[in-house]
Amino acid sequence: MQPRSTKTTSTVVDPTAVRPAIDDVDEIIRTTPAELRDVLTRLKAQGFSQLTDVGGADYPQRSPRFDVVYHLTALPTRAASIAEVGKPKRVRVLCGVDDGVSVPTVYDLWPSANWPEREIFDLFGIAFSGHPDLRRIEMPDDWEGHPLRKDYPVRGPARDRTPRPPFPGKENVGSRIPPTREAAERLRREINERLHHDEHTSSEEKS
Repeated sequence: MQPRSTKTTSTVVDPTAVRPAIDDVDEIIRTTPAELRDVLTRLKAQGFSQLTDVGGADYPQRSPRFDVVYHLTALPTRAASIAEVGKPKRVRVLCGVDDGVSVPTVYDLWPSANWPEREIFDLFGIAFSGHPDLRRIEMPDDWEGHPLRKDYPVRGPARDRTPRPPFPGKENVGSRIPPTREAAERLRREINERLHHDEHTSSEEKS
C-alpha cells in the first residue's frame, strides 16, 4: 500500500466533515504505522531535515481512530536571505493508528521527538515502540486514563482530593490559602496583642 498524497484535506478521512483547502503546508501524506519510518526516512533524505512538531488527534467514530501528525520543514542548506530561498517547504504526515496499536518511534531520526512522543503516549495512550524512555510526562504516573481522548470524562477520574485546612486562625499562614477578611482582621489583632504582651513582659523584667 503506497502512502496517499494530497494538497487539500480529504473528506475520505472523515466523510462527515467539511474542510477548506489547507494552505499552510505544501503536501499532506497519509500513511500507516508499518510504512511510517520508510516515509519519514525518505522525506528527511529529500531535505526535510527539521521535525517541527509531533501531535495527536482522536476521531472516535473513525477507523483508524487516531492520527499521529508529523510536521516537517525543509530548511535551506546554506545561509541565504528569504528573497533567495523563498518560503520553506513544509509537509504534514498523518499516520492513522487503531486503538491499542503502537507506532514506531522516530527518536533516532529526530531526537527532538522524545518529549512529543511521550506527550502523545501520556495524553492519548498511543505507545511508541522503540522509544528509550516511554513514560508519562505531564500527568502523574498513577493517573487513570488519557485526558485528550474524546471519551475521557470531563471531570476526570474520581480521585481522593487533599482536604483544605479551615480558614479561621493563624494556621492558614503557611497553607498558602488566602484568608477571609474577618480571619485576616482577627489574625492582625492576635499578632498585635501578642506583641503588646511581649513588650509588657519585657518591661516588667527590666524593672
